[in-house]
Amino acid sequence: MTDLATLQRGRKSFEQRAWSDSHRLLTAADRDPGLEPDDLERAATAAYLLGRDDESEAFRARAHQAFVSRGDHEGAARSAGWLAFGLLQRGAVAPASGWLARAARILDEAELDCVVRGYLLIPSAIQCIVQGDAAGGHAAFSQAAEIASRFDDPDLASLARHGRGRALIRLGHVAEGIALLDEAMVAVIAGDVAPILAGDIYCSVLEACQETFDLRRAYEWTTSLAQWCASQPDLVRYRGECLLYRAEVMQLRGNWDQAAQDAHDACGLLTSGAGRPMAGAAFYRLGEIHRLRGEFTKAEAAYTRANEHGRKPYPGLALLRLAQGQISAAAVSIRGVLVDTRAPAARARVLAAAVEILLAANDHDNARAATRELTDIASRIGGSLLHAASAHAAGALLLAQGDIAGASASLRQAWEIWRDLEMPYEEAQTCQLLAAVCEQRGDQDGRRLELETARRLFTQLSAEPCLARIAKPSARATRQSVGSLSEREMQVLRLLAAGRTNRAIASELFISEKTVARHVSNIFDKLDVSSRTGATAWAFQHNLV
Repeated sequence: MTDLATLQRGRKSFEQRAWSDSHRLLTAADRDPGLEPDDLERAATAAYLLGRDDESEAFRARAHQAFVSRGDHEGAARSAGWLAFGLLQRGAVAPASGWLARAARILDEAELDCVVRGYLLIPSAIQCIVQGDAAGGHAAFSQAAEIASRFDDPDLASLARHGRGRALIRLGHVAEGIALLDEAMVAVIAGDVAPILAGDIYCSVLEACQETFDLRRAYEWTTSLAQWCASQPDLVRYRGECLLYRAEVMQLRGNWDQAAQDAHDACGLLTSGAGRPMAGAAFYRLGEIHRLRGEFTKAEAAYTRANEHGRKPYPGLALLRLAQGQISAAAVSIRGVLVDTRAPAARARVLAAAVEILLAANDHDNARAATRELTDIASRIGGSLLHAASAHAAGALLLAQGDIAGASASLRQAWEIWRDLEMPYEEAQTCQLLAAVCEQRGDQDGRRLELETARRLFTQLSAEPCLARIAKPSARATRQSVGSLSEREMQVLRLLAAGRTNRAIASELFISEKTVARHVSNIFDKLDVSSRTGATAWAFQHNLV
């Protein structure tokens, strides 16, 4: 095949978004004297979407030099700007700043007014928002939007519109900001936005859904992002981010098996190339799923990996300590995190966990302060999920203070929202507290019904630690006393909870594996649990480990 035929096929593959084929064909056609600058930009884009950052940057640099040699100032500035964009994605701030400065200088020296000037505003606009200057970010994005309108550039228009939306959310104009994000997404879904920007807008909009606790919108846009990625089978960039966002939605919707698989796959993709800055978030999400399932050793390992990748493992790690029965350690940890966390969305998540932990530690004063602040954030940000979390926290506090009527009202409000949002784990947690309300009222039928609902939901989720806490009353109360276990069974339980296999336990206690198996079976029966995970959770909760 001639170089021209190869080149034409490479261009056609690019238009069809067959990135691997396009990259292969354009690279094959790149012989002496080499590709034209427009084709170098195509090759750079294909390499970028395949996660081949070094190749992409090399193609961009060559395109820039080719445009300079031709005296094409706009092309030279554009390629320099895209090169800076890719470097910023990798966290290479200094070289990115240099390329942005070069692009601006080229346009200034040529006294050229063109759409590229709008694109060059985007990095500084993003930086303003990241540094807390949402008003400055909004102004810069608005300026970019005006340039996009003048030059009729749909890519820049969508980028600027979504940026204005993010800024407005930070400024407290949530509804207005969300409307702009939805409008930007309509253009993305319609295919009016270049793929190299579409993925970034998708991910940014999903971050905004997290900030506003908008689960329904997150579910819809996550589904759309998954379909967008699936339509480009060889797309590497954004696939890890897609799995990460889907993992969170699946976890909240109660599909923990799918969430665990997505989080695991996201960890692999985000640590092997494109998207590395988000690897910490992927490991944190995996840790959360392990914690909820009672897989405490795996949760601790995942939280450690999250920390290694720059994502502080809170409030998950503090909640893990609470689940392990280390209430004092959990309380000390969460108090420190509250001091260090300032961003409203992140702080709201910490506050929700803090109320649970501080109530367990009998620190009612700080739990009350945390509840008030969470309620205030919920009223400012809005969002059903956040209102439910606030109502649940308020109900738990009122219950602890003995205000049964107030607790019932708040918890019923939370329960209705959880059900409406289809969040079974949170619904079950609230049912547990409602069971306690019924018990305080002497309503044994109500208590039984609430516990049965919680047990059913926790069973569907395989939430072993929670099942251990709400085991059948009456007979279970007797079974779960420590005295019901023999001394040898206590030894076996401690070793089992420490992660030992039956063979290792047998070796340590100088008994046969068959004897260990019999002890384990007796332990399961006495504690009324069905797995080693359930027995481990019980042991941690009773401070036996």
